[in-house]
Amino acid sequence: MTDWEQNYQDGHTPWNKGLPSPPMLEWVLQNRPQGRALIPGCGVGHDVAMLVEKGLDAYGLDIAPTAIAMAHAAYPDQKNRFVLGDLFATSAEWQVSFDFIFEHTCLCALPPEWRTRYETAAHQLLKPGGQIVGIWFINPEMDPDESGPPFGISVSELSTLFDESRWQVIEDRVPDVGYDGRVGRERLRVLRKKG
Repeated sequence: MTDWEQNYQDGHTPWNKGLPSPPMLEWVLQNRPQGRALIPGCGVGHDVAMLVEKGLDAYGLDIAPTAIAMAHAAYPDQKNRFVLGDLFATSAEWQVSFDFIFEHTCLCALPPEWRTRYETAAHQLLKPGGQIVGIWFINPEMDPDESGPPFGISVSELSTLFDESRWQVIEDRVPDVGYDGRVGRERLRVLRKKG
């Protein structure tokens, strides 16, 4: 398991591009979502700050104290929106309380054997009809001897993980915007919680 706190302390954060996820920003501008939103694995908070700026009641969650401290420093007016915590052990008041989960770098950072835990946590946090707006890392570029993170997830694995008994796919496409080197390697899939 990666020591995310140590990575932040060492300044080894290649996932921090200094700006919000371009496909996520594009989706938000096109769809103008409203409501309460969570970004798991929020890092230094660029996506959270963008969502708040666009009118969402957004919160970021991260397990690394240094990431949360950096988010506080970067966005001092939004300190209360960055929460130190574990996605798999959230407070009772968070259960069934979010309209949206915005996913960008959390699932691909987790060991693949934890993916069902992620799906369960997301399902428990969202209200009925709530949505996961996911920018899923389908094809990370790695050297032949690397295994991740990031851990890519295939389209078929994504469909199996968020199966139709609990989720409805409401949008699915390959974004034509992204961070440098990411265009064509991610998939935007929006999933609505059934029930």
